Amino acid sequence: MKFIFYATGSAEVELRAAPATRQWMDETSEAFAYRCLPLNIANAHGWEFLAPAAFSARWDGGNAPGAVDVRCAAAPYLRPTSIFGHGVLTFHVHGVFRTEPGWNLFVGGSPNHPKDGIYPLSGVIETDWAPYSFTMNWIFTEPHRPIQFMKGEPFCFFFPVPRGVIDEVEPEFRDMRGDATLYDEHSAWTKSRANFIEDLQVPGSAAVQQKWQRSYHQGKRPDGTPGTREHQTKIAPKPFKRPE
Repeated sequence: MKFIFYATGSAEVELRAAPATRQWMDETSEAFAYRCLPLNIANAHGWEFLAPAAFSARWDGGNAPGAVDVRCAAAPYLRPTSIFGHGVLTFHVHGVFRTEPGWNLFVGGSPNHPKDGIYPLSGVIETDWAPYSFTMNWIFTEPHRPIQFMKGEPFCFFFPVPRGVIDEVEPEFRDMRGDATLYDEHSAWTKSRANFIEDLQVPGSAAVQQKWQRSYHQGKRPDGTPGTREHQTKIAPKPFKRPE
């Protein structure tokens, strides 16, 4: 699938394939956070814009655009700004995306990348036809608390999504006991999980040696049979190619 970013001439635009790593995950004991496969997949499930320059910002609690004070030594077009007021900080992406027909772009903050004092807002954009750029917006969560972005820190995360897929979904609520196979598998996993957690408290036990259960990570059902051929343990979005 073709996915193109048309830059508006800014050489400072930095795009990258999102990494699976996070500093806070690196710092967990024995890096145990990486044992959670859903976290790893979500982390790398797209691409990121990186801040072209370091800056700090503070919101004084007011509703006017001027209530956000941005301090940055870079050229004006590289700085975030306040356009909408109400504690919203705005980044320009300096370009337009093009997806194939029928595909939108989901835009937001990098998954599992918390930032104190400010929160990324999300949007979904029809990028198969619109000639319009978009902005990435963050909202301060409390006044008078300074926030800072470092040069190279991600400020926008994005990935294509099929248009209309949510409208086509037909959600249902059911009692699990109505699906005997699923109920039995889930019950077996629940019992196994409880026993494993209990055994972790026993020095020298098999659970202590194993450290963590790997069934989902390995794409296996509770009985050890494969779940699906398409099971992924990692995801590797391709980098944006630049003109030679």
